[in-house]
Amino acid sequence: MCISRNGYRVIFHHLFVRTIVFGILLFAGINVFVYADKKHGKEIEKHYAQEYVLPIPDPLYKPDRPAAPVSYIPEIRFYSVRPHKSPSIYGIDVSHHQGSINWDMVATDPNASFVYIKGTESSSHVDDEYQRNIREARRLGIPVGTYHFFNPKASGLIQFENFSSNFDIKMQDLIPVVDVEHRGRVSYGHFHSQLKFFLEEVERVYGVRPIIYTGVNFYNSYLSGMYKKYKFFIARYNAEEQPELCDDVPIVLWQFTSQGYVNGIKGHVDRSCLLDNYSLQDILIPQK
Repeated sequence: MCISRNGYRVIFHHLFVRTIVFGILLFAGINVFVYADKKHGKEIEKHYAQEYVLPIPDPLYKPDRPAAPVSYIPEIRFYSVRPHKSPSIYGIDVSHHQGSINWDMVATDPNASFVYIKGTESSSHVDDEYQRNIREARRLGIPVGTYHFFNPKASGLIQFENFSSNFDIKMQDLIPVVDVEHRGRVSYGHFHSQLKFFLEEVERVYGVRPIIYTGVNFYNSYLSGMYKKYKFFIARYNAEEQPELCDDVPIVLWQFTSQGYVNGIKGHVDRSCLLDNYSLQDILIPQK
């Protein structure tokens, strides 16, 4: 079938018209969607503007400057006020951690010239080996004393009742020791009030001021300047560097290792010594 030239013109005309119409409709549809989206967006903005209006910030507060500059606070430097002399008398401290001790063997060791034995801890604990260790050390004539492990969270009164109910001063040669190693999650005031109460009760009841055992860092951080009337038993586990505190307090005893050995004890034991011009007489309970 043949199509005339006029027929091609008609077909082309119809296609052109349809294309134009389709383009117009497509453009109109796109505009409708765009308009609707813009309208929806404005409604959302209006909603959030009404519901979530941010407050106007207050003007910045400008504190008054001090009339005079704050005085300079010097950095605290820890140093030893008093140089310590070489030790000459050695001792040990023990607890149930050393198990069943052969005290006859301990008595033959020159590094056990005296011994501190753990007696009580906190408000109710009594060391399992305490009574046996006290009896055996005294039987062999080894100067012996007792220490209490202080719990900062427990009442000083209840701790003293635990200590005093198990402590017989007639069975003691050495001044009792209070082991203070932990601050606990209590206030500064509570910690010191309970510790001071315990220390003062020991002195009031037994007529002897106890020795405080602690570490170098703990003393410098929590005890500095508050217990200068007491003698100290300081732990520092370095055989080449003797204890250094930020106060000039009497360090009569130095615990220089927790990894020591002596005859009659299986495994490690804490070893200590007297410092400066102190002698065994300085830690003995005064005879009345």
